[in-house]
Amino acid sequence: MNIIIGRKPVLEALNSEEEIEQVYILFGQQGGIINAIRVAAKKRGIKCSEIPLERFKTFSSEKNAQGVIALKGDFKFSSLDEIIQTALPQGKGLQKALSLGEGLGEAPPLILILDEIQDPHNVGAIIRSAECSGVNGVFLTKHNSATITSTVTKVSAGATEHLKICQVNNLSQTIDELKQKGFWIVGSSLEPASPSGGNSKNYTEVDYKIPIALIVGNEEKGIRKLTASKCDFLVKIPMSGKIQSLNVSVATGILLFEILRQRRL
Repeated sequence: MNIIIGRKPVLEALNSEEEIEQVYILFGQQGGIINAIRVAAKKRGIKCSEIPLERFKTFSSEKNAQGVIALKGDFKFSSLDEIIQTALPQGKGLQKALSLGEGLGEAPPLILILDEIQDPHNVGAIIRSAECSGVNGVFLTKHNSATITSTVTKVSAGATEHLKICQVNNLSQTIDELKQKGFWIVGSSLEPASPSGGNSKNYTEVDYKIPIALIVGNEEKGIRKLTASKCDFLVKIPMSGKIQSLNVSVATGILLFEILRQRRL
Protein backbone atom coordinates (compact mmCIF):
# COMPACT_ATOMS: atom_id res chain seq x y z
CA MET A 1 0.00 0.00 0.00
CA ASN A 2 1.32 3.45 -0.95
CA ILE A 3 0.48 6.74 0.66
CA ILE A 4 0.15 10.30 -0.59
CA ILE A 5 1.17 12.92 1.96
CA GLY A 6 0.42 16.63 2.06
CA ARG A 7 -2.69 18.71 1.47
CA LYS A 8 -2.17 19.74 -2.14
CA PRO A 9 -0.95 16.32 -3.37
CA VAL A 10 -3.96 14.61 -1.75
CA LEU A 11 -6.39 17.13 -3.23
CA GLU A 12 -4.79 16.75 -6.68
CA ALA A 13 -5.09 12.97 -6.40
CA LEU A 14 -8.77 13.24 -5.46
CA ASN A 15 -9.43 15.55 -8.40
CA SER A 16 -7.69 13.19 -10.83
CA GLU A 17 -8.61 9.64 -11.82
CA GLU A 18 -6.22 8.16 -9.27
CA GLU A 19 -7.65 5.22 -7.32
CA ILE A 20 -7.76 6.39 -3.70
CA GLU A 21 -8.93 3.97 -1.04
CA GLN A 22 -9.05 6.16 2.08
CA VAL A 23 -8.24 9.67 3.26
CA TYR A 24 -7.10 10.40 6.82
CA ILE A 25 -7.04 13.88 8.33
CA LEU A 26 -5.27 14.60 11.59
CA PHE A 27 -7.79 15.61 14.24
CA GLY A 28 -8.23 19.38 14.50
CA GLN A 29 -7.06 20.30 10.99
CA GLN A 30 -9.07 23.13 9.43
CA GLY A 31 -8.97 25.54 6.52
CA GLY A 32 -10.12 25.97 2.96
CA ILE A 33 -8.01 23.20 1.44
CA ILE A 34 -9.10 20.76 4.18
CA ASN A 35 -12.72 21.51 3.34
CA ALA A 36 -11.95 21.05 -0.36
CA ILE A 37 -10.43 17.63 0.40
CA ARG A 38 -13.55 16.59 2.30
CA VAL A 39 -15.81 17.73 -0.54
CA ALA A 40 -13.69 16.02 -3.22
CA ALA A 41 -13.59 12.77 -1.25
CA LYS A 42 -17.35 12.80 -0.68
CA LYS A 43 -18.01 13.47 -4.37
CA ARG A 44 -16.01 10.37 -5.30
CA GLY A 45 -17.46 8.22 -2.51
CA ILE A 46 -14.09 7.89 -0.77
CA LYS A 47 -14.13 7.57 3.02
CA CYS A 48 -12.52 10.53 4.78
CA SER A 49 -11.82 10.13 8.50
CA GLU A 50 -10.31 12.22 11.28
CA ILE A 51 -7.78 10.33 13.40
CA PRO A 52 -5.67 11.16 16.49
CA LEU A 53 -1.96 11.93 16.28
CA GLU A 54 -0.72 8.54 17.46
CA ARG A 55 -2.64 6.71 14.75
CA PHE A 56 -1.66 9.31 12.16
CA LYS A 57 2.00 8.61 12.95
CA THR A 58 1.53 4.93 12.10
CA PHE A 59 0.95 6.03 8.50
CA SER A 60 3.43 8.89 8.32
CA SER A 61 5.76 10.53 10.82
CA GLU A 62 6.93 13.15 8.35
CA LYS A 63 6.49 16.71 9.57
CA ASN A 64 5.59 17.89 6.06
CA ALA A 65 2.55 15.60 5.88
CA GLN A 66 0.49 18.72 6.77
CA GLY A 67 -2.04 16.63 8.66
CA VAL A 68 -3.39 14.83 5.58
CA ILE A 69 -2.63 11.46 4.00
CA ALA A 70 -4.36 9.27 1.44
CA LEU A 71 -3.98 5.53 0.92
CA LYS A 72 -3.71 4.27 -2.63
CA GLY A 73 -2.70 1.17 -4.54
CA ASP A 74 0.65 0.72 -6.26
CA PHE A 75 1.52 3.44 -8.76
CA LYS A 76 0.31 2.55 -12.23
CA PHE A 77 2.95 3.26 -14.85
CA SER A 78 1.93 4.02 -18.43
CA SER A 79 3.47 2.32 -21.45
CA LEU A 80 5.61 4.04 -24.07
CA ASP A 81 2.84 3.64 -26.64
CA GLU A 82 0.25 5.16 -24.31
CA ILE A 83 2.37 8.27 -23.85
CA ILE A 84 3.08 8.65 -27.56
CA GLN A 85 -0.55 8.16 -28.53
CA THR A 86 -1.60 10.80 -25.99
CA ALA A 87 0.77 13.28 -27.63
CA LEU A 88 -0.41 12.66 -31.19
CA PRO A 89 -3.29 14.40 -32.99
CA GLN A 90 -6.48 12.36 -33.12
CA GLY A 91 -4.60 9.10 -32.61
CA LYS A 92 -2.68 9.39 -35.92
CA GLY A 93 0.82 8.07 -36.33
CA LEU A 94 3.54 10.65 -35.81
CA GLN A 95 5.37 9.95 -39.06
CA LYS A 96 2.13 10.16 -41.05
CA ALA A 97 1.16 13.44 -39.41
CA LEU A 98 4.58 14.93 -40.11
CA SER A 99 4.71 13.68 -43.69
CA LEU A 100 1.32 15.23 -44.39
CA GLY A 101 2.42 18.50 -42.84
CA GLU A 102 -0.42 18.35 -40.33
CA GLY A 103 -0.35 20.30 -37.10
CA LEU A 104 0.33 18.46 -33.87
CA GLY A 105 -2.09 20.48 -31.75
CA GLU A 106 -0.80 23.38 -29.70
CA ALA A 107 2.77 22.06 -29.79
CA PRO A 108 4.80 19.12 -31.09
CA PRO A 109 5.14 16.15 -28.71
CA LEU A 110 7.55 16.60 -25.82
CA ILE A 111 8.82 13.68 -23.75
CA LEU A 112 11.19 13.91 -20.78
CA ILE A 113 13.58 11.06 -19.93
CA LEU A 114 15.35 10.78 -16.55
CA ASP A 115 18.54 8.74 -16.89
CA GLU A 116 19.37 7.23 -13.47
CA ILE A 117 18.29 10.17 -11.31
CA GLN A 118 18.43 8.82 -7.77
CA ASP A 119 17.21 11.55 -5.41
CA PRO A 120 13.41 11.35 -4.97
CA HIS A 121 13.30 15.08 -4.20
CA ASN A 122 14.89 15.80 -7.58
CA VAL A 123 12.51 13.42 -9.34
CA GLY A 124 9.51 15.07 -7.67
CA ALA A 125 10.68 18.59 -8.51
CA ILE A 126 11.37 17.58 -12.13
CA ILE A 127 7.94 16.00 -12.54
CA ARG A 128 6.35 19.19 -11.18
CA SER A 129 8.23 21.30 -13.76
CA ALA A 130 7.37 18.79 -16.49
CA GLU A 131 3.65 19.00 -15.79
CA CYS A 132 3.77 22.81 -15.68
CA SER A 133 5.64 23.05 -18.99
CA GLY A 134 3.33 20.80 -21.00
CA VAL A 135 5.39 17.60 -21.16
CA ASN A 136 3.35 14.72 -22.58
CA GLY A 137 5.02 12.04 -20.50
CA VAL A 138 8.06 11.17 -18.38
CA PHE A 139 10.24 8.08 -18.71
CA LEU A 140 12.21 6.78 -15.72
CA THR A 141 15.00 4.22 -16.00
CA LYS A 142 14.12 1.19 -13.88
CA HIS A 143 17.58 0.52 -12.46
CA ASN A 144 19.67 2.88 -10.31
CA SER A 145 16.81 5.39 -10.24
CA ALA A 146 14.30 6.71 -7.76
CA THR A 147 10.79 5.44 -8.42
CA ILE A 148 7.42 7.03 -7.62
CA THR A 149 7.13 7.18 -3.83
CA SER A 150 5.13 9.27 -1.38
CA THR A 151 8.09 11.68 -1.21
CA VAL A 152 8.16 12.08 -5.00
CA THR A 153 4.41 12.68 -5.07
CA LYS A 154 4.63 15.22 -2.24
CA VAL A 155 7.53 17.17 -3.80
CA SER A 156 5.75 17.13 -7.18
CA ALA A 157 2.78 18.90 -5.54
CA GLY A 158 0.51 16.21 -6.97
CA ALA A 159 1.83 16.43 -10.55
CA THR A 160 2.37 12.65 -10.55
CA GLU A 161 -1.41 12.29 -10.62
CA HIS A 162 -1.76 14.33 -13.83
CA LEU A 163 1.25 13.22 -15.87
CA LYS A 164 1.79 9.89 -17.61
CA ILE A 165 4.94 8.20 -16.34
CA CYS A 166 6.66 5.18 -17.90
CA GLN A 167 9.39 3.00 -16.39
CA VAL A 168 11.81 1.52 -18.94
CA ASN A 169 14.27 -1.36 -18.60
CA ASN A 170 16.46 -0.55 -21.60
CA LEU A 171 16.91 3.16 -22.29
CA SER A 172 19.01 2.58 -25.40
CA GLN A 173 16.22 0.52 -26.96
CA THR A 174 13.64 3.13 -25.92
CA ILE A 175 15.64 5.89 -27.64
CA ASP A 176 15.83 3.82 -30.83
CA GLU A 177 12.06 3.33 -30.75
CA LEU A 178 11.44 7.04 -30.22
CA LYS A 179 13.71 7.87 -33.17
CA GLN A 180 11.76 5.45 -35.35
CA LYS A 181 8.59 7.31 -34.41
CA GLY A 182 10.05 10.66 -35.46
CA PHE A 183 11.42 12.13 -32.24
CA TRP A 184 14.65 14.11 -32.08
CA ILE A 185 16.74 13.25 -29.02
CA VAL A 186 18.25 16.11 -27.00
CA GLY A 187 20.59 15.31 -24.13
CA SER A 188 21.64 17.62 -21.32
CA SER A 189 25.44 17.65 -21.07
CA LEU A 190 27.70 18.51 -18.14
CA GLU A 191 30.53 19.33 -20.55
CA PRO A 192 31.01 22.87 -21.93
CA ALA A 193 29.40 23.60 -25.28
CA SER A 194 31.88 23.03 -28.09
CA PRO A 195 32.98 26.31 -29.78
CA SER A 196 33.95 24.33 -32.86
CA GLY A 197 30.44 23.02 -33.43
CA GLY A 198 29.55 19.33 -33.49
CA ASN A 199 26.63 18.01 -31.49
CA SER A 200 27.33 20.08 -28.38
CA LYS A 201 25.45 23.39 -28.39
CA ASN A 202 24.31 26.20 -26.14
CA TYR A 203 20.80 25.17 -25.01
CA THR A 204 19.21 28.22 -26.68
CA GLU A 205 20.69 27.38 -30.10
CA VAL A 206 18.58 24.27 -30.77
CA ASP A 207 15.26 24.53 -32.62
CA TYR A 208 12.73 22.81 -30.34
CA LYS A 209 9.71 23.26 -32.62
CA ILE A 210 9.86 19.58 -33.53
CA PRO A 211 8.98 16.38 -31.66
CA ILE A 212 11.52 16.27 -28.82
CA ALA A 213 12.65 13.71 -26.28
CA LEU A 214 14.77 15.56 -23.71
CA ILE A 215 17.15 13.48 -21.58
CA VAL A 216 18.59 14.64 -18.27
CA GLY A 217 21.02 12.57 -16.27
CA ASN A 218 22.33 11.49 -12.90
CA GLU A 219 23.03 14.14 -10.27
CA GLU A 220 26.80 13.55 -10.34
CA LYS A 221 27.63 11.84 -13.63
CA GLY A 222 25.03 13.27 -16.00
CA ILE A 223 23.68 11.11 -18.82
CA ARG A 224 25.58 7.90 -19.59
CA LYS A 225 28.05 7.70 -22.50
CA LEU A 226 25.88 5.27 -24.49
CA THR A 227 22.88 7.54 -23.96
CA ALA A 228 24.87 10.60 -25.07
CA SER A 229 26.08 8.80 -28.20
CA LYS A 230 22.48 8.28 -29.31
CA CYS A 231 21.47 11.94 -28.93
CA ASP A 232 20.94 14.13 -32.00
CA PHE A 233 22.03 17.15 -29.94
CA LEU A 234 23.82 17.65 -26.65
CA VAL A 235 23.02 20.94 -24.94
CA LYS A 236 24.75 22.85 -22.18
CA ILE A 237 23.55 25.69 -19.95
CA PRO A 238 26.39 28.27 -19.77
CA MET A 239 27.63 29.16 -16.27
CA SER A 240 28.98 32.49 -15.05
CA GLY A 241 29.92 31.59 -11.47
CA LYS A 242 32.68 29.50 -9.94
CA ILE A 243 30.37 26.52 -9.49
CA GLN A 244 30.04 24.97 -12.94
CA SER A 245 26.91 22.88 -12.50
CA LEU A 246 23.28 23.28 -11.48
CA ASN A 247 21.04 20.97 -9.50
CA VAL A 248 19.47 18.61 -12.05
CA SER A 249 15.92 19.71 -11.22
CA VAL A 250 16.84 23.37 -11.73
CA ALA A 251 18.65 22.61 -15.01
CA THR A 252 15.68 20.56 -16.24
CA GLY A 253 13.30 23.42 -15.49
CA ILE A 254 15.48 25.85 -17.47
CA LEU A 255 15.58 23.51 -20.48
CA LEU A 256 11.86 22.74 -20.41
CA PHE A 257 10.84 26.37 -20.24
CA GLU A 258 13.24 27.31 -23.05
CA ILE A 259 11.43 24.70 -25.15
CA LEU A 260 8.09 26.18 -24.10
CA ARG A 261 9.31 29.74 -24.81
CA GLN A 262 10.42 28.86 -28.35
CA ARG A 263 7.20 27.05 -29.12
CA ARG A 264 5.12 30.04 -28.05
CA LEU A 265 6.94 32.46 -30.38
